[in-house]
Amino acid sequence: MEAFKARDNWTNWRYLALNWFVIAGTLFLAIWGESQLRALGYGWEAILPLAIVAIVVMGASQHQLGGAIHEGTHYQLFANRTLNEVAGDWLAGFPIYTSTHHYRLHHMAHHQFVNDPARDPIYGQADESGHWLDFPLTHVELAKGLLRLLWIPNLVKYTVARARYSALGLGTNPYADPKRPGHPAAQTVGILFAGVVPAVLIGMMLAGFGAAAVMGTFFAMWAATVVFYAVIPEDWFASGRVEPVLSHRIGSIARISFMAIVYGSLTAIDLTGYEKAWMYYGLYWVVPLFTTFPVFMIFREWIQHGNADRGRYTNSRVILTGPLFRYAVLPWGMEYHQPHHLMATVPHYKLRRFHERLLRDAEYAEKAQIVEGLYGRMTEGKPTAFGVLLKEHAPVTREAAHVDETVLERAELSDPAALEREKQASLKAERRDAAE
Repeated sequence: MEAFKARDNWTNWRYLALNWFVIAGTLFLAIWGESQLRALGYGWEAILPLAIVAIVVMGASQHQLGGAIHEGTHYQLFANRTLNEVAGDWLAGFPIYTSTHHYRLHHMAHHQFVNDPARDPIYGQADESGHWLDFPLTHVELAKGLLRLLWIPNLVKYTVARARYSALGLGTNPYADPKRPGHPAAQTVGILFAGVVPAVLIGMMLAGFGAAAVMGTFFAMWAATVVFYAVIPEDWFASGRVEPVLSHRIGSIARISFMAIVYGSLTAIDLTGYEKAWMYYGLYWVVPLFTTFPVFMIFREWIQHGNADRGRYTNSRVILTGPLFRYAVLPWGMEYHQPHHLMATVPHYKLRRFHERLLRDAEYAEKAQIVEGLYGRMTEGKPTAFGVLLKEHAPVTREAAHVDETVLERAELSDPAALEREKQASLKAERRDAAE
């Protein structure tokens, strides 16, 4: 097992580089393609399809960054803990307005209490936006669920819920520490910086303010926010039951500084006379964050955990599909999700071999559900990604609930006794439900 769990400090640079190459390439082709169409005399009726394709690809790439954060939450993006945290934040988390540590609080609760409606944050997050379905489904219910999945107001609600859970560490979560909730101002200032600074800068440029006034205002807002986080008491930062690798103070200042670099760069570009940097950031980054990115994320959560129980070998599944679907919906080894829930400390690039090794185990080979293809007829008795959500593939028997302890191996816990109480309460509730 130790060979499967071994990490390093170089393999994932390749995966990160590929993700950012696709992001940069998508942005370049979208902007270049628009310029070529305009030069040929075409208007938005021709540009819109190009923009939609770019938004879809960008949302898939943002989901890929979510896969990188996922590795970081398990301390296995890189073996060095500081590098793991810094790279996870700056190259994956901060660009999609979250952080490795806050996502970790959300995700460790998901692992320990997978498919527990009262404790698994995936349930609460999707339920808030109306996206969690009452599995198992009929064909009609699945069709309605897919239509609801594409409804943009619900996607915005989901994104807001995701921000509360995995960007701020709030929401119903056994890993949130009610004894250390922090001061509301510490969260409010960060939220205001993320949303108000762009509005102020864009407003000033539209109003005709000069570069000195605009950039001076920008640097003043950045400096004031950094000073605020530098001087507030430590107990103003909300703390969870997993200790951060970097202090909350450092993490908050780093997060604000990342946004400042992005916002300042966009503003500086527009002040040169280009005047489209903020527009393209909104169209090709913010719009996907609220639309295609959550579509891919929600559908992934459905096919990974929908219509499953809480058993050791049955709380998720292996999902074998084509490369385009994997890129958009199952990033960074997430097609091998059942092995991941069995041993959370195996890096994504070893999960396929780990699954093949597990197939030698008779119980795993019998109980683990392997999904193949998206829809249509089953292959050798294996359900498809859509079909696995239907009534005919619901668990025949209910397996005993399994609480994943491997997810805790690399974590420094601040209140293990509280987590043990949550564990016992979860198992007790499962036994009660099974008896009814």
